[in-house]
Amino acid sequence: MPKVAGINSVVPAPAHATPPLDDLQAPPVVLIQDRLAGWVSDLTTLHELTERLARTDHLDAALPELLRAGAALVGARRGLVVLDPADGLGPRTTVGLGLSRSDLGHLETVPRSATGYGALLDDAGRAAPGARPEAIACPDLFAGPASGAPAGPVSGQASGAAARSRLRDVATRLGFAATYAVPLVADPETNTAGEPAGERPPRLGAVMWLYDEPAEPDERARHLAGLYSRYAGEHLARLVELERARARLAAVADELLPSRLPSVPGVRMAVCHRTGPLGGGDFYDALPLPEGALGLAVGSVSGSGPAAVAAMGRLRASLRAYAVMEGEDPVAVLSDLEMLLTLTEPARTATALFAFAEPATRRVVLAGAGHAPPLLVGDRRCEYVETTLSAPLGMLSCWEAPSVELAPAPGETVLLYTDGLLRRTGDPMDRAYARLHAAAASVPAAVRDDPAAVAEHVVRTVLADAGVAHEPAGAGPGTEDIVLLAVRFE
Repeated sequence: MPKVAGINSVVPAPAHATPPLDDLQAPPVVLIQDRLAGWVSDLTTLHELTERLARTDHLDAALPELLRAGAALVGARRGLVVLDPADGLGPRTTVGLGLSRSDLGHLETVPRSATGYGALLDDAGRAAPGARPEAIACPDLFAGPASGAPAGPVSGQASGAAARSRLRDVATRLGFAATYAVPLVADPETNTAGEPAGERPPRLGAVMWLYDEPAEPDERARHLAGLYSRYAGEHLARLVELERARARLAAVADELLPSRLPSVPGVRMAVCHRTGPLGGGDFYDALPLPEGALGLAVGSVSGSGPAAVAAMGRLRASLRAYAVMEGEDPVAVLSDLEMLLTLTEPARTATALFAFAEPATRRVVLAGAGHAPPLLVGDRRCEYVETTLSAPLGMLSCWEAPSVELAPAPGETVLLYTDGLLRRTGDPMDRAYARLHAAAASVPAAVRDDPAAVAEHVVRTVLADAGVAHEPAGAGPGTEDIVLLAVRFE
């Protein structure tokens, strides 16, 4: 077109011109890279969380870790996990995250059919055999029954309305408006109970997270929480079996020890006994003898597990027999015990301490075979009893060591213990002895006349100062048994 003054000619855009940047769509490669990056991030998160859960070897540590990890995945702040195996063999417990004991008590007043975790525990979903129960989301507890909200096997519409009303009352009191519950089950392939693969996976419990506002996790969070709960169910199934095995072993060990201490004039006794998770061979005994005398014994058999527990029972029974026959001579009692151990169980060793006490005269004669010395605690002194150095039973062809005699003052307490209490600290033995001495010296004067309070204070102080939080299942100082026998002379 001819140029005209003051008018710009319209120039058409060339055919190869590209649209504006705002109208561009990302190439498929970029979308794939973003999606892959998201998958890698999710897998990394799951790997870190499952690794942290796998490092737990006790239910007391695994359940709080499960709650914390799940809360991070679904975006919640509080929650609770209910462990209630379907076979009814236990253990049964409820652990909360951000919930006090009173809060958990309020939640227990709600009918289980109205809660997400209760509906899963009661199989309200009625999943088909071999199927895994689905998660239950209640995005708004105050908006009436929502899709997917648990109805539960309640008898009648009125009962269901009353249960939901109670749930809303508790939610108002505790300040949450929505819940999301996930089942905890063990896959048949990893189930230690031996269910066939076609059976429904055994239910272990359920976990429920609480939202402060009406909300529910998105599809990605649901997927991650589902994957994590699958792994958690398998891990918890193993820990449940370990907990049951420990409980059975502890029950057997307790049955092999005195069910109660005898009542002997002139003395008061108490014992603090804790069986390690692997089951050890520590033992104690208090045996009334003729003429008002008393035989006291503590000891430890080498090894751990059922074999050590059985050997402990045999050794303790033999020691009681020798104490009745020649209890006035502790050296003879331990010599006979050493001969029996060498002949019947040559591959096993044991430490032992036997004391012959006469409460009427407050006279104690004792002998030890590789055992820790007693500790004498009173108002004016706290000191170890000087005993002769001797080898454990079963290590020498013939054991013999001189006895030691002591005379406790009225009101003083003699502490007989096994070295498991020292080893539980994880310290070198010299520092462990110093820790035990400090714990005994710190017994409050108000409870020194109560041997049970003295024993509990000493054990609690020694373990608390050593930072022993719980009893792990792996090898280490936490696997040792603990025996502390306190004998107060009047």
